[in-house]
Amino acid sequence: MKKLFIILVITMMTSLGSFAQSTRYQQGYFRKDGTYVTGHYKTQSDRTNHNNYSTKNNTNPYTGRSGSRAKDYSAGAYKYGRGKTIHTGSRGGQYYYNSKGNKTYVPKRR
Repeated sequence: MKKLFIILVITMMTSLGSFAQSTRYQQGYFRKDGTYVTGHYKTQSDRTNHNNYSTKNNTNPYTGRSGSRAKDYSAGAYKYGRGKTIHTGSRGGQYYYNSKGNKTYVPKRR
């Protein structure tokens, strides 16, 4: 039983270590509309959302929350922004303009 516990702890530390290497702390900041966003941990930018904490089947190790956003290029990516014109930015991000005129980013589509 003790060996099983040790193996479990080592496995968890290894899996969290891979996330920890690809994360960074985002300092808190004020948006243009005056809303304050508190500091938080986020994954490093790598042009995909497959390893982001907010993506389905991923869990944020800092908050314990499960992701709900569709993975890039998955069938679920097509429900985001349905009925809107999807634009692609210069760095590959895809978005539409919401009712307030702000960009709303969506999972990438083919």
